[in-house]
This record gives sequence, C-alpha cells and structure tokens, in this order.
Amino acid sequence: MGQMKQIKPLLPSLRERKRYLVYEIIGKSVSAGEATRTIRHAVHEFIGVLGTAGAGLMFINKYKNNKGIVRVNHRYVDHVRSALLFITAVGGVKASVRSIGASGILKKAEKKYLEA
Repeated sequence: MGQMKQIKPLLPSLRERKRYLVYEIIGKSVSAGEATRTIRHAVHEFIGVLGTAGAGLMFINKYKNNKGIVRVNHRYVDHVRSALLFITAVGGVKASVRSIGASGILKKAEKKYLEA
C-alpha cells in the first residue's frame, strides 16, 4: 500500500489569532467549574450562539485564588469583557467578575496578571 501523506500546517496568515484574558471573581471563593459554567453562560447570553462559536472560548487550567485565564479570538476580546460585566452571581452566590488584563502570550498573562 502507499504511504500516508502528511497534512500541511496552516500558514501563519490563516491561523486564528488569540488573546489570553485574565479574569477575577470578586466575592466568596468559587470552584473553577462554577466559574467556567457561569462565564460560558454569560457570553452565550450576550453574544449568542454564533458569537460564542466565533469567540472560541477555551479555559486554561490555571485557576487559583478566584482568578483564571480564558483564551479568546482577538476580535471578540471586547465582547467577552462586556459579557463579564453582566454576571451578578456565580454558582448561586452573589459575586461579580472583572477583567484584569489581556495578553497575546500565555506566559506573560500568567506572570503579569495572574500572579500579581
């Protein structure tokens, strides 16, 4: 039989540009799962199904001290930040979520915003 052909990687100009958005939950301590569910729901309510799909939300497993990181498409950073403003409760507990900062590099987001 013939050899399997390798799939060519995407050109840099065709790749999705991403930003890492660091958020903080102000209120009582909340689990990472609750925070993820609440933020996904808020973004879905604010920009809809198509917008949520375009934003390409991906939560990074670096959640500690009520702070976390979410990866977002560069065009939807402001949409996701706006959606965070409308969160009034996380896991049934009254809380608010604020955006601390955004970065194009995960390591920089961790050092500058998550550990500060």
